[in-house]
Amino acid sequence: MNKNYLAVALLSALVLAACGKKPEEKKTGPMATPVTVAQAAARTVELLEETVGSLESLADPQISAEVQGKVLQVLAVAGSEVKAGQALAVLDTQDVSLVRQAAQAEFRRVEVLSANQARNLERLKQLREKNFISQAALDDAIAQASATQDQLAAARAQLGLAERNVGKTNVISPVDGRVEKQIVSPGQFVKVGDPLFQVVTTKKLRARLPFPENMADVLKRGMVVRLSSPVAPDKLAGKIEEIRPMAGSGNRAFDIFVTFDNPGAWKPGATVNGTVVLGEHRNAVVVPEQSVVLRPAGKVVYVVQGGKVAQRVVQVGAKQDGMVEILGGLSAGESVAADGAGYLTDQASVTVSK
Repeated sequence: MNKNYLAVALLSALVLAACGKKPEEKKTGPMATPVTVAQAAARTVELLEETVGSLESLADPQISAEVQGKVLQVLAVAGSEVKAGQALAVLDTQDVSLVRQAAQAEFRRVEVLSANQARNLERLKQLREKNFISQAALDDAIAQASATQDQLAAARAQLGLAERNVGKTNVISPVDGRVEKQIVSPGQFVKVGDPLFQVVTTKKLRARLPFPENMADVLKRGMVVRLSSPVAPDKLAGKIEEIRPMAGSGNRAFDIFVTFDNPGAWKPGATVNGTVVLGEHRNAVVVPEQSVVLRPAGKVVYVVQGGKVAQRVVQVGAKQDGMVEILGGLSAGESVAADGAGYLTDQASVTVSK
């Protein structure tokens, strides 16, 4: 009996609770979107055109043998840094030394003959003054002495050539640079004109930068070009010195060339990034790139006004250093949403984050 009484009492309490008034719920609107704000600023915007090219050496001579002979030593290999006048290889001097000895002997013979004829000519001149010989005999002696002088000059030239060839057995680098190719090996017999090494200069380099044909009327000699390379920390600036069409059927692209002094780390053959400065817009209105978003109306920014934003359709221009140029639709000094702009709509509520 007691159990039935408790059950009825509990059921009555539950019914009374269900019939009671529910507490009022708070009505809330849409949540405000957190954004950061940037102010449209006036600054100079450069008009830039970028491309990727390669570095070239202004001189890359192929060093060939100037005398024939056997290669005794190779003193430089591919990748070696060399100075002008530095020996790269040594050839056998035996053959050219024998030729020099023969030239020395011939020169001494003709030199003695010339000296003897010069003394004889003086005696004949004295005899002619005393009428002891005819003028014809004197003229003949003069002709012989002149011919001997010519022989002496020829023998002197042959001796100089032979001595010079002895010096050519040391293969010398004509420029400061780096050995690009080592073609010859020790023990190899080389003839005159056989290639031995290829050396590229690194002191002065040239950037070759390709551009499509639609830039042909835009790029001009003298325009500033900024250069950078992944192999070097330095950033350099130069000017367009040459514009050259690229050869090829149906190919109307062209290359520009910029010459510069190598600060040290730049290498021929490496990739180079080139940025040509086409011009500049002064007092251009710029905003961060993330402030400009694409909507059905076009490219827009959201101008922050109090706790809400107003959508503004804009025309954009050049991009530079994370900023975008606004050609129309916004004035300098106005505040626009930056981070978070992509989540906004017109008249949306915002909270400004710092």
